[in-house]
Formats: sequence, C-alpha cells, structure tokens
Amino acid sequence: MTSTHESPAPNPHATAEQVEAAMKDSKLAQVLYHDWEAESYDDKWSISYDQRCVDYARGRFDAAVPDEVQRELPYDRALELGCGTGFFLLNLIQAGVARRGSVTDLSPGMVKVATRNGQGLGLDIDGRVADAEGIPYEDNTFDLVVGHAVLHHIPDVELSLREVVRVLKPGGRFIFAGEPTTVGNRYARELSTLTWRIATNVTKLPGLREWRRPQTELDESSRAAALEAVVDLHTFDPADLERMARNAGAVEIRTASEEFTAAMLGWPVRTFEAAVPPGKLGWGWAKFAFGSWTSLSWVDANVWRRVVPKGWFYNVMVTGVKPESPAEAAGS
Repeated sequence: MTSTHESPAPNPHATAEQVEAAMKDSKLAQVLYHDWEAESYDDKWSISYDQRCVDYARGRFDAAVPDEVQRELPYDRALELGCGTGFFLLNLIQAGVARRGSVTDLSPGMVKVATRNGQGLGLDIDGRVADAEGIPYEDNTFDLVVGHAVLHHIPDVELSLREVVRVLKPGGRFIFAGEPTTVGNRYARELSTLTWRIATNVTKLPGLREWRRPQTELDESSRAAALEAVVDLHTFDPADLERMARNAGAVEIRTASEEFTAAMLGWPVRTFEAAVPPGKLGWGWAKFAFGSWTSLSWVDANVWRRVVPKGWFYNVMVTGVKPESPAEAAGS
C-alpha cells in the first residue's frame, strides 16, 4: 500500500529569479535543486533497487550498527529524512531491516519520485513533504529513523537530531550514513573540479566532439552545481557528530567512516560521466567503474582503516538510540 500526504507540487523548472533568490535562502535552494534533480537523480547517481543497491544499503547499516541489533531485525516502522528518491529506506526494507516506512523530504519532487518507487516495488510506504528541523509526526512514532547524505543539507543539525530522538520510540535507533567528512570533502571537490575542467576542454578537440554534451546541457549542469554549493551546508568530523547526537539526547552513539581510495576514484568517475553524453560510456564502463569502486572499498575497509584516521575517509556514519528511561538519558 502506498499513499502520499497532500503536499506542494514539484517545481522542476525554476526561473532565473527563483535561482537568484535561492542563493540567499538555503531551504529554498534545497527545494529548487532537488526538484530540479528528482526525475534524473537515480540515473545521475547510478541508484537502483536491485541486489546491487540493496547490498550497498544493508552494508552501510551493518557497518554502523552492532551485531546484536542485526540479529533482532526487522524493525516495524521506519522513517527516512531527506529521502531523495527513496534509495536508502526502500533498499533497507528490501534487505529486511524494516517492514514499512515513511519517506520525507523538503523537495516535493523527491517525495513524488520516492513514493512512486516504493509503489513500483510493492512496499508499504507513505510520503510527506517535511522539514527535518520540525518533523511532522507525533512523539514515539517510529522504531527506526534513517537518512543518507542528508545531515549536511540541514541548517541546524543538532535541532534535527533532537527531532529524530523525539519521534523515535524509547529504545528506537537512528542511523545516518553518507555524510561528508571535512577532509574527504576537500579532496573530493578538488578531484571533481579538475576532472570537469579536463573533460569539458578535451572534448572540444577535433575527433572528440562526439564525446561532448551539448553546451546548453553543460551550462545547466554548471548552474545546478552552483546551487549544489548552496545546499551543501556542512562537513563533519566524526567527533562533532557524536557530540551533536549526545546533545540531542541519544545514547549508545557510534560513528564509522568509509571510502578513502574509493572516493578518490569515485568522484572523478561520477564527474566524467556527467560531462559526456548519456549512454556514451556503455555497460563495459559501468562494470569497470563499479568493480573498481568495490575493490577499493574492500582495500579501504581491510587495510587503510587500520592506519588512516577516521576523519580522513570521505563518508562518516552515525548511529544512536533513544533512551528507554529518563535515568538512562541522564546517565549518558
């Protein structure tokens, strides 16, 4: 069963005036940017709802959550903040982490796509446009709250975590994955910028122009990138995330990080893919890119994690639990 709460309509074609206004209003920027991206977002980020991404989502959950919790799955009702197209929660449900869920996002376009994706998968999902700093659900509603690459978009992260703890049932858990570290974000952006410059200039050369997207598409990507710089508000040190979760009232807080060499490959690959015409690279490229990322992720997890500081990896995850009682909260 899938239903959508009455919500504002998506706006995938923002005017120049709206974009200009969004440069001074981060929440408007969030809505315009993500409405703009909603219908093409899965393709852009190679998101799917098959075994590949089911395994990826479950892997992020397992990396952050203690083994004893994993043996007691599934949770009954889950909430995803900043759901995008539903990637994290829909795949976690398919992976057996939860039975049913609610997807929320500030972008009407993303909520529309996420609930449509849930319907296509036959999952028990409802969707609602919602601000993560004021989650529109009652206290003690959910057994699990999740998010992927969402906290860095929220102006007041600690306020949002307080809201997360509020809507969780006592003993309920949250997990947020895919958040950029301060160090990781620096090298990812530098590598992406360099790759974009090289790709868009080399494809101007005779004999390589068939590899170049039309200039109007490149210009639109540049405008989207300008908005992206407005919507990406934070980077994190793992210790800072732990502190904010503790201040929000959570207990049993843990962080984990991933993607070191995998990010150094992944960001140039994604940027190159955005610079060339869709479909130009083919299945062979997709297989190479995913296989290489998977291999480097293994190296990161089994080799570099032993010697490289947690904050140097690109992604950080945080998980915590709502106290069962006031005494437990006071003891945290």
